[in-house]
Amino acid sequence: MKLIINEELCKACKLCQRVCIRDNIVVEDFATETGNNCFECGHCMAICKENAITLKSFEGHEDRIVDYDPREIPISYDDLLQLLKQRRSVRWFKNKKIDEKTFFKLFEGAYYSPSAQNEQDVEFVVVDEKLDEFMELVYEIIKVEEDEFFRIKEFGEYLNDNTTKKYHPLLWEGRQLILTFSTDKTSAVIANTRLELLAYSLGLGGFYSLFILKADEINHEKLMNFFPEIDSKKHLYSSFIIGYPKLKFMRTIPHKKIKVTYK
Repeated sequence: MKLIINEELCKACKLCQRVCIRDNIVVEDFATETGNNCFECGHCMAICKENAITLKSFEGHEDRIVDYDPREIPISYDDLLQLLKQRRSVRWFKNKKIDEKTFFKLFEGAYYSPSAQNEQDVEFVVVDEKLDEFMELVYEIIKVEEDEFFRIKEFGEYLNDNTTKKYHPLLWEGRQLILTFSTDKTSAVIANTRLELLAYSLGLGGFYSLFILKADEINHEKLMNFFPEIDSKKHLYSSFIIGYPKLKFMRTIPHKKIKVTYK
């Protein structure tokens, strides 16, 4: 059993029973848990008007429980859309690093991110002091494809002699990197996207690197040797170079029309 149900507080309104997708709750005189089918989504806890249900796994995390008025959306559609419009990939950064306090603010967005089957197994690594060492490992892995991708070849030339290129071929002016690991690709991407949007709200910026992700695709085992603290069953699904933008953009850029089909 994974729920703590206060029978005295319960008013038998059946909202918890209606919201449970696993049919794990039955309400008669009060709510009861039917078995171990709960996957701890917390819907029953979030919808209870009487605060009569909590999850055992949330004990000790009461400071994370915040009541809110569901009729009030904290941000308007227009404001959120405007943020999305202004978002641009940033590759030119100030010579200023992000501190741990600011990173903590970013990871708050990932803390509340959904995940497949509610596994919540997304992990992040901020690569900072060991960035050069990590990038050398990335090249050692992805260099097998340098004949196919000129950018990888440029990367190798830069590592051999950084005077041959004005900027780092993969990081540009980036000095910090957020890597996202998970057993599920979608969970990792969603989590990092939420983190990215918070970054823009704080005046930060960045861009994604698919070339760094190639290291996991080509030789997952060798890459994971660099991260002994991460379960090797998890894969690197997002690589985000982040920093304080050096330049400011002034207007939106049109995109190709999105194709939508209704059936």
